[in-house]
Amino acid sequence: MSNVGRFAPSPSGLLHFGSLITALASYLQAKSNNGEWLVRIEDIDPPREVVGAAQKILFTLEQFGLHWDRDVLYQSNRLTIYQDIINTLLKNKLAYYCNCTRQRIHGLINHTYDNHCRHLQLSTTTQQPMAVRIKQTSSIDSFIDGIRGKQTIMSNDASEDFIIYRKDGLIAYNLAVVIDDHYQGVTEIVRGADLLSVTFKQLSLYQLFNFTVPHYYHLPLALNSDRRKLSKQNHAQPISTNNVRQLTVDALRFLGQSIPDNWQDASQEQLLQWAIDHWQIKDIPKNDKLISSL
Repeated sequence: MSNVGRFAPSPSGLLHFGSLITALASYLQAKSNNGEWLVRIEDIDPPREVVGAAQKILFTLEQFGLHWDRDVLYQSNRLTIYQDIINTLLKNKLAYYCNCTRQRIHGLINHTYDNHCRHLQLSTTTQQPMAVRIKQTSSIDSFIDGIRGKQTIMSNDASEDFIIYRKDGLIAYNLAVVIDDHYQGVTEIVRGADLLSVTFKQLSLYQLFNFTVPHYYHLPLALNSDRRKLSKQNHAQPISTNNVRQLTVDALRFLGQSIPDNWQDASQEQLLQWAIDHWQIKDIPKNDKLISSL
């Protein structure tokens, strides 16, 4: 099987330095293995989306020379597919409706759902909005991460019947990402360590659907001066395209990669090719890192 990597931003804001680190690492991991690199826009949460952000994200990637190998996939074009899968799971009693409130779940031990609605046989005939939860029969409590080694879940989350369709009518991230990574033939998922905890749930869906499991690589997080991860929610500044090579070098250094001595004299294309040729995923640090200037 050929290597296929991907970068899957949500259009809830513009790319920041943490996003660049993830985009660059996923690109280099794919290209260093003569693989494809895909871009997917995860636009299934309209209330959080910023108008025009998707186009600006793609423009920024192009300015950095990070060119994708297939058409960009927009999750908003696949809502019918997700819904059909949910309907099939409900029909086969592999999922069920849940009307539990957020307040009830927050009152539970560790805020972990107790599968309260699993046997209530709720239906949508009531006017009350309901979520859909997977009936967890394929729980995963450990996996091998390509950067961090063996990861083991430290709570009861592995056995939780988690949400795949939200009360507000939106498709849950965990379902959509697994369906689309399988559909696109993704073999390697390079992403931030903030997503480590949901990997266990996603792996259980791979097992439920009998999908081939990709390799996971969870990157260290870039932290702001408050030691919070750079993110759109934490108001991280968008990256500028005025100094592409310097930011690329900064991202490579964050990732523990070597830098050519004469990088200032190289074009962005030459710099990326050098980075592909010298990519060492084993040199990526495990610990998060403070980025005081961002």
